[in-house]
Amino acid sequence: MKVVLASASPRRRELLGLLLRDFSCCSTGIDESVQEGEAPRDYVCRMAREKAAAARAGDALVIAADTTVILDDAVLGKPSDAIDAARMLASLSGRTHLVLTSVCVAVATELDIVLCETLVTFAHLSSNDIALYLNTDEPWDKAGGYGIQGRAGSFVTSMEGSYSAVVGLPLAETRGLLAKHGILPQW
Repeated sequence: MKVVLASASPRRRELLGLLLRDFSCCSTGIDESVQEGEAPRDYVCRMAREKAAAARAGDALVIAADTTVILDDAVLGKPSDAIDAARMLASLSGRTHLVLTSVCVAVATELDIVLCETLVTFAHLSSNDIALYLNTDEPWDKAGGYGIQGRAGSFVTSMEGSYSAVVGLPLAETRGLLAKHGILPQW
């Protein structure tokens, strides 16, 4: 069965590559705006479902995921500019936040979705820490303005949950969804 990853994210491509050798990628370009009054968990699941629906083609199995950072019940999406990124990082400094990642598998008329929740605690960040990080290319296309797999990994003092989910694709859950549809790891 043909497998399509509905994402242009190099991080998701790399993670899925740990499970499968043969898959293609496509970008969906959907509107990722949070709807008025939408709960964070509903938002991240809706995003994965909409990405999967946008990438559906023929009899392919489509994998889509969405990751967002939640602090004080507010969604911290991708920063719009340096001021926004600095604001996000300052708000995460010295605090624990929730990272939600949903992964959706769509094949034929069937749709399966799993939601992963991970708690991440940041060290206290100085204004210099934030400024140095903003001078890298890391914060701009990531929820919450940071990538745990890069330099911002040094900000993390503890984590409870799935590291791969924070990066963008929960491996254990994705493996389980693929197995449900008869696709085993290709190692």
